[in-house]
Amino acid sequence: MSAMLLNKEKWPDFVGKLTGKKLWAPQGKGEEMRFAPVTEGEAPALEYGNTRVPPKQAVFPQTETMFRFQLGGEEVEVPEPEEETVLLGVRPCDARSMAIVDNLFGWEEDDPYYFKRRELVTLVGLACSEPGLNCFCTSVGGGPASTEGLDLLMTDLGEHYFLEAVTEKGEALLKEAGDLLEEAGDDKVKEKDKKIEESAGKIKRSVDHEGVPESLPGLWDDPLWQSVSASCLGCGTCTYLCPTCHCFDIQDEVEGFDARRCRMWDSCMFGEYTLHTSGHNPRPTRRERTRNRINHKYSYFVDKFDVIACVGCGRCINLCPVNIDIVEILRQVKEAI
Repeated sequence: MSAMLLNKEKWPDFVGKLTGKKLWAPQGKGEEMRFAPVTEGEAPALEYGNTRVPPKQAVFPQTETMFRFQLGGEEVEVPEPEEETVLLGVRPCDARSMAIVDNLFGWEEDDPYYFKRRELVTLVGLACSEPGLNCFCTSVGGGPASTEGLDLLMTDLGEHYFLEAVTEKGEALLKEAGDLLEEAGDDKVKEKDKKIEESAGKIKRSVDHEGVPESLPGLWDDPLWQSVSASCLGCGTCTYLCPTCHCFDIQDEVEGFDARRCRMWDSCMFGEYTLHTSGHNPRPTRRERTRNRINHKYSYFVDKFDVIACVGCGRCINLCPVNIDIVEILRQVKEAI
């Protein structure tokens, strides 16, 4: 695949080439940064870490209408996905999360709502030059310049962006921007490789998950689940803002005779999530719900799809209001097995 250079002076022109499609990029300030549509004439800056809300909402909306209908009627209206969308400035961990979640939505039967959006989305990634304090992507199969899930990867080289096409979609974007780009010589390739190596060296946190997927079920009644969940508020932040979490609820909403069936994000950390109509709840306390969260990511998903459902982005650690730390939980799991 192609490798090109983009002089940063031409960055606004490059963004302009993309606004022919629906363009999303990080918007906002500081901790409130999230992906949102870019209006024509804007040239988004990319000096930020991970957005608070992962860009999974572009393919798996927080609330999604599945179909509309009239009460008493026989016809249903199924909304079609919107136009082609480019996600600009996606961090490698977030792109990799979409590749991981593809497994679930393609399990046995393809989810048409998810994959129609997925086909329309082009992911333009930005390699991490300054990993976050709680990042541990290199422990779970990723890296600050991982290309898994991406169509195009950008690496910041100071005065230039180094652009690498990963898929045919990425090649098409490079072709569209052809007059703005220049060939990347061997010296720039070496500079890019060195930059990526330096970035990986800045990641200070890690998890040792060897043997964890096979051993977690044997810790079902271990007291560690009580201790690690003791401070949990059950707020669901760790799952709502996790790029690989995919749980949803489906509801019918009615206003007059107009109705719709929709699905929306849900969380296994909520008490109602597993509450039966009978009143029985197989996960009655936060102990059981915390145990399920860790088992799902590091055991059940691995058993089903042979990949850990965690990309080491650190959001659940950074944003937990009571400082629950998944790296610390996994350390205790390793000690217990």
